Amino acid sequence: MRCSFRRDYDAATLVRTHPPRLRSAHKELVYELCGGAATTGPIAVTRWEAGALPATAELAATDIALMAGHFDYAGGDAGVWHLNFADPHVFAYYGSQLLAQDELQCAEHPVLGSLREALVAEGAALTEDEAGAPTPVLVAGIERRCTIETAPDPAVGRPHGLYGNRFATASADAVRAAVRVHRPPPRSNLIAIAAPSGGRGEYVRREIETILVTAYTGFAAALSETERLWPGTPTEIRTGFWGCGAFGGNRQLMTILQLLAARLAGISRLAFYAFDDAGRADFAAGSKALEQVLRGSEPTAELIERIADLDYCWGTSDGN
Repeated sequence: MRCSFRRDYDAATLVRTHPPRLRSAHKELVYELCGGAATTGPIAVTRWEAGALPATAELAATDIALMAGHFDYAGGDAGVWHLNFADPHVFAYYGSQLLAQDELQCAEHPVLGSLREALVAEGAALTEDEAGAPTPVLVAGIERRCTIETAPDPAVGRPHGLYGNRFATASADAVRAAVRVHRPPPRSNLIAIAAPSGGRGEYVRREIETILVTAYTGFAAALSETERLWPGTPTEIRTGFWGCGAFGGNRQLMTILQLLAARLAGISRLAFYAFDDAGRADFAAGSKALEQVLRGSEPTAELIERIADLDYCWGTSDGN
């Protein structure tokens, strides 16, 4: 696995030279409320070529934690990486009216819009190469200037919440009430990786291996960057049902492949945010299925074949 792009940016300079292009009045409002243009500090950005899976499945004893709800960004940032459920064009819809996981992260970390514009200018704003192989983009040290509450709350004007397409139809007052500004703002580190889309029927082996390689590359890159930025610090990955919303991925299979990728990469801890009771049940089923197909040290290819034999099927988009 090779780092093909590395840049260190100053956040204030980045915003000044590459101002964000916000096409949504609600996004402009959030940006103003959280003082997005005032962001500061160094930002480390890297892009990574797809890594080859280990030939033998030697699995680390990764601490797996099942978490309630969505990302809470609690604790310090050293060695802690949150997944960005990315488009192949990294942060591409940050300025749109949509507020799915990717766009929500960009709104809460407003310098990502300027970073997107800078990466476009350098031809590096992609999480896949021309052949469709994964090229995860890692961003370390960005300020999280606000939290946007997306859960339903009729008392403050969002009876159905603000997530996804509902953000665009909300009132300005409802958006204003949903924004909680952080003073001082904490910092976050992100792994932007694009999930596969457009699948139908049963997952085939090639699809399963591609998903595993994508997650493994992103996780292994985070381990490498943790060692560079915070020597001696354990690496923690925070994730959820990556690719299981608009893309219709199978929750149990995406659980299996992310847990396996973390253990193959040697990650110390993986925190999985399952949202609700249904999510916790899917996580539990996927985790159990992984344990049932493991055979100890063995060729990774054989393990992938057994996962494919579980005959998981693609679902349908949730419309967000």
